[in-house]
Amino acid sequence: MTSKIKVLIVDDSAVVRQTLAEVLGADPQIEIMGTAGDPFAAAKKMENEIPDVITLDVEMPLMDGITFLQKIMSQHPIPVVICSSLAGPGSETALKALEYGAVDVIQKPRLGTRQYLEESRTLITDAVKAAAKVKIEKSRIAPPNRIPPKRTADVILAKPSGRSMVETTERVVAVGASTGGTEALRVLLEGLPADAPGMVVVQHMPEHFTAAFARRLDGLCAVTIKEAEPGDTVLRGRVLIAPGNRHMLLKRSGARYFVEIKDGPLVSRHRPSVDVLFRSTARYAGRNAVGVIMTGMGDDGARGMVEMKEAGAFNLAQDEASSVVFGMPAEAIKRGAVDKVLSLDHIAAEILHQARS
Repeated sequence: MTSKIKVLIVDDSAVVRQTLAEVLGADPQIEIMGTAGDPFAAAKKMENEIPDVITLDVEMPLMDGITFLQKIMSQHPIPVVICSSLAGPGSETALKALEYGAVDVIQKPRLGTRQYLEESRTLITDAVKAAAKVKIEKSRIAPPNRIPPKRTADVILAKPSGRSMVETTERVVAVGASTGGTEALRVLLEGLPADAPGMVVVQHMPEHFTAAFARRLDGLCAVTIKEAEPGDTVLRGRVLIAPGNRHMLLKRSGARYFVEIKDGPLVSRHRPSVDVLFRSTARYAGRNAVGVIMTGMGDDGARGMVEMKEAGAFNLAQDEASSVVFGMPAEAIKRGAVDKVLSLDHIAAEILHQARS
């Protein structure tokens, strides 16, 4: 029998500690090793037992989460998931935590509707399970067994029937990533010139965080990068990143590609969903598209990538050696949706090669 994932919850809010413990403890694969109100109390608990995963707030008394994270990574690296409210400056702080070695960022659970709480449980437990696979160098909740259905992209966009729309002269690149994707996307986008083909990206991350992420990348890369807004045009040299907690679809009017931003249920356990983006790309770009699936846990994007391949797109997958979690790429490869498997450092060059062909 596989041992449970031991989790240490570190947050100065007793309500957040209790809610996280209830949400995570309800999953049969997770065990709550303990909770701590500050980093010093957490360090004391870790003297007796080392957790598999730590959930960590960034704003705490005595020692902030970023400082504690740096100490963890320098002394005893453990997968850390940042749990933040992500409002305003908090999103920038959480982004810095990823630079210092955190593997993911989740939004703090809060009071809300039953649907919100069920979705929150799904996203939080999935983030912890994904973190546990990484190798590092108060609310009333629904019953534990009540798991939201794993919906397909059908709930957002009907499956394409027949051939995609007539070709245009422009290529478009659709990218999907999850755990480890923030760093992988930085490497990919830094490798692109200012006139690279237009790109649409789904990176699994919470609401409010994507805007800060896009701003950071925009300051590092030759291409222009922004959080997508409804109706934004997909242009050469521009990268549009799906806003957290909303689906993004590629659309076309004549020769113009643009994006649609939609609410809706979780698809493949995520919102935004790679499957939704890839399905819309299959429908509206067809053989003019290049698909890229990168590091991440689960199978979001695999179905959509099959549909892209059937529509004539050329698909790339990040290889296992350079992936933080080889889940999403492995699933797409297994389904026969991938034309080429490459290390992270070679994906940008292949995108440019395909755009010229």
